[in-house]
Amino acid sequence: MLFNSLDFAVFFLVVFAVYAALPHRGQNRWLLIASYFFYGCWDWRFLSLIALSTTVDYAAAHGIHRSSDPRRRRHLLTFSMAVNLGILGFFKYFDFFIGSAEALARAAGFDPPALRLGLILPVGISFYTFQSMSYTLDVYRHQLRPARNFWDYALFVSLFTQLVAGPIERASHLLAKITRPRRITWNGFQTGTWLFSWGLFKKVVIGDNVALLADRVFSGSMEWNTASVLLGVYAFALQIYCDFSAYSDMARGLGRLMGFDIMVNFRNPYFALNPSEFWRRWHISLSSWLRDYLYIPLGGNRRGPRRTYVNLMLTMGLGGLWHGAAWTFVGWGLFHGAWLAVHRLLGSRDRKPVSRAGRAWRLLATFHGVCFGWLLFRAESLNDALGMLGALASQPGWFPDAGPWLFQLAVLGLPLFLVQLLQERTGDLLAPLRLSLVPRTLLYTLMGTMLLLFANTGSRAFIYFQF
Repeated sequence: MLFNSLDFAVFFLVVFAVYAALPHRGQNRWLLIASYFFYGCWDWRFLSLIALSTTVDYAAAHGIHRSSDPRRRRHLLTFSMAVNLGILGFFKYFDFFIGSAEALARAAGFDPPALRLGLILPVGISFYTFQSMSYTLDVYRHQLRPARNFWDYALFVSLFTQLVAGPIERASHLLAKITRPRRITWNGFQTGTWLFSWGLFKKVVIGDNVALLADRVFSGSMEWNTASVLLGVYAFALQIYCDFSAYSDMARGLGRLMGFDIMVNFRNPYFALNPSEFWRRWHISLSSWLRDYLYIPLGGNRRGPRRTYVNLMLTMGLGGLWHGAAWTFVGWGLFHGAWLAVHRLLGSRDRKPVSRAGRAWRLLATFHGVCFGWLLFRAESLNDALGMLGALASQPGWFPDAGPWLFQLAVLGLPLFLVQLLQERTGDLLAPLRLSLVPRTLLYTLMGTMLLLFANTGSRAFIYFQF
């Protein structure tokens, strides 16, 4: 079920109606049943993977907490990590690495047997696996006490609002909300309705429409030249942000309606002035996960500049691989790792105040650096990425539909820019709710009109479902 589908609307209305009538414990059990039903609608066979990960991590965390033997604690943690990463690695990366090895063997003149299994990727597996792993790691580090109730922990892993595409919640935040009574309030209803509506607008009005241009360009059905590649990359930059942040906003909105406070996952990342700031604004739950459980354990910036740069490259390279089993994702991650390393090197030498013009220049430069990364991310292969970069640099030209597409990008992107400008100037992501009656009514009218006129009704899946 997609958040932007009629099926989900009916599902949530039924879930919410029953949820509102139950006491706290009953709410948790009902949400657990609803969450497993929600995930089972994708493919019921993969419910066993969530159940296995949940059971292993719950038991391992309790064993770790009860034990004072460092060796036993390490063994339990290793077992938990091996199960989680083993499931993730098998379903997500087995065919990828086998296929890469087969291609390498053929290039060397051998004729290897076909060993790929054609595995189906369980939807959302990267998200709930990382969420469950963080719980066990926090218990091992003495930063968290294990959950007393298995069913509450099972709900933490599987809560349908953010199960499929995040945010990647921490147990210290979401599990604490699950174990305490919650109230449905008028403020939560207002906030939740706005967040869900804004996310829906970004998804079906902006993201799904600009995706049509991005798909044409990156599929190769449109001749690559400077104009087509630029517009295709800009369209994808708008698409992936509006698509992914829309899911996070809708997840937060659903949570607010039921009394949960799902974490903020995006803070207007295209207003960032450097790559480090971009990653503090983009996919915050993954950025903080990689920082806390990979970058810092590798040594972070505590072992000198060279080791810091290596750690950045390793962290971002593995972060790229987290997104999918393709060398384009690895290249995207390594690009960001190198960019962060260069920024850290140059930033340590430049502490001067920045003028308004300087800020504008840095914003544009950062945005285009991010767009370069998106070209690597979206390209069908590394060869396609190189071909598009070559066309961008050496084949100046225009194409017949460029004017209309450019106008469409501007029209669709304008409401997004205006809302985010308001959020940036006020420092408040809920600033549209604080507007006085007239401008708020104008905003809602504009959104409603654009939903009626431009909404893509094809129920296009969210991009991050494939990760």
